[in-house]
Amino acid sequence: MINNDDFVKRLQKVIEYYGESASSFAEKVGVQRSSISHILSGRNKPSLDFVLKILQSYPEVELYWLLNGKGVFPNESAPISGQTSLPIIERENHPKETPKPPLPFNEKSNSKDIERIVIFYTDGTFKEYHKE
Repeated sequence: MINNDDFVKRLQKVIEYYGESASSFAEKVGVQRSSISHILSGRNKPSLDFVLKILQSYPEVELYWLLNGKGVFPNESAPISGQTSLPIIERENHPKETPKPPLPFNEKSNSKDIERIVIFYTDGTFKEYHKE
């Protein structure tokens, strides 16, 4: 689960990094100004659509950094639109975790069947697997 307060802090870093106001950021991302205001105030939580619009408008923002603070901002490997070398604002080093094997669709958790699995990639794309 995403910690909303931490997400707001990272969103504010993105807005400040690009020298945007909340309203200019909303315009570039393609959302209403009130949406940004409500998210920054903590009234609303960010939707998946909102997060994907940020990633599409600002390819230097990494999905996992934005959602949970893991990774770097700006993404050093992404082409930076219209700007030259920019300083890294935040970098966190986390120990590498051993990846867990994927769950088969017939495995049960607390007597509940798995309906679908969604995998999100750092480029903003995702794959969705449904039970057959």
